[in-house]
Amino acid sequence: MREQYKHLLNFCANFVMLAFQGALFAFIWYRYYATGGYLFYRRGHWAAIGIYMLIVFFFTRTFNGYKIGYLRIMDICLSHILAILLGGFVGYVEVCLIKRDYVSPIPILVISVIEIIFAMFWVYQVRHLYTILYPPRDVIFIYGEYEPTDLIQKFGSREDKYHICETISYKTDEDKLYAEIEQYQAVMLCDLPAAERNKILKYCYRNNIRVYVTPKISDIIMNGADNIFLFDTPLLLCRNRGLSIEQRFLKRVMDIIISLLGTIIASPFMLIIAIAIKLYDGGPVLYKQERITRDGKPFMIYKFRSMSTDSEVKGARLAMKNDKRVTPVGKIIRNIHFDELPQLFNILKGEMSVVGPRPERKVIMDEYQKELPEFDFRTKVKAGLTGYAQVFGKYNTSPYDKLKFDMQYIENYSLGLDIKILILTFKILFQKENTEGVDESQTTALKNNNEK
Repeated sequence: MREQYKHLLNFCANFVMLAFQGALFAFIWYRYYATGGYLFYRRGHWAAIGIYMLIVFFFTRTFNGYKIGYLRIMDICLSHILAILLGGFVGYVEVCLIKRDYVSPIPILVISVIEIIFAMFWVYQVRHLYTILYPPRDVIFIYGEYEPTDLIQKFGSREDKYHICETISYKTDEDKLYAEIEQYQAVMLCDLPAAERNKILKYCYRNNIRVYVTPKISDIIMNGADNIFLFDTPLLLCRNRGLSIEQRFLKRVMDIIISLLGTIIASPFMLIIAIAIKLYDGGPVLYKQERITRDGKPFMIYKFRSMSTDSEVKGARLAMKNDKRVTPVGKIIRNIHFDELPQLFNILKGEMSVVGPRPERKVIMDEYQKELPEFDFRTKVKAGLTGYAQVFGKYNTSPYDKLKFDMQYIENYSLGLDIKILILTFKILFQKENTEGVDESQTTALKNNNEK
């Protein structure tokens, strides 16, 4: 019952935020934009204000800004800042279209600043109240063959949400295992055999115990299945074909439009980057490398060179943390992902898509497949400039987790999902941890322990 009040608190907090934003826009609309003899019926005024609120709501929701009790507080603040700025820009375009003329952007800039200040204050206050009312959950980890050290560390980094009290193997005596489970508020099931996982999951379901599960590849495939009702027995249909012909066509149209517009908009930045790279060491501006796309087909990917010209004399490897091979210019363009801009030409050529799994080098992909034979499942669609693993993962995310992210994208594909990922990609430009390299002891993102 207490959980329901948590959602109510979140809803009320977000409603206040949106109402405040709507009230500010209403003020400048009536004070500045609906004057000067401009005729507009009352409902027209309401519609203009409502459209602005919908715009801000859309961007805030897409950036996950309404998940105040879920994400880190800095992520929530960044989400609101980006949503308000983008909402203000689109709101200004809305006003110009309604007025059929250019108007002063100053009022919208002023309310955007006020909205950002209020959002920061409000988020901190609500999060403080949230922490008092809902302290971290006591969690027990139940693991399979290997203790999930990395995952435990990740949970431990969110002390505001989780308190890891115990880790225990699924091979523990069943009565003792269930007795331990009942002492905690939540259970984390990490890579258990299917039969054992199902028994524990059903036990927790019966006793209303919250469960977190690391999904297997087969779980993600079934998650994208269709419910079909041919008989009096429920069935799931897994098509296992990647994207349909219709989806490929619409995706290709979107790729062409976005890559053309992107090339035009980014051309001044690409020129500046090219000059900076050339002036630094006189080496080549572009870096070409063979990568793998749909159906395992190789192609040459284009990137702005961000490393020294002799960066791979000792063989292929991913970028490391504080990698000395990265040039000063390369460090800047890698942090803001502008080294990827030449891939707009790969997209125009049809070798890549705007959204999709990131293309891997064949030598690295072969290395991953030794430990993870299913890694080539991600080649059921074209490689992409951005994707699920880039938005929700990191550069050094393990291959197994990257595969699961990419499979979730493939099995739940829609144009709407592509648009959401594109918007979220804008957010990761401001999150430095997404570009963090692998450890010096690694040449790929494979960990020393078994990936599964």
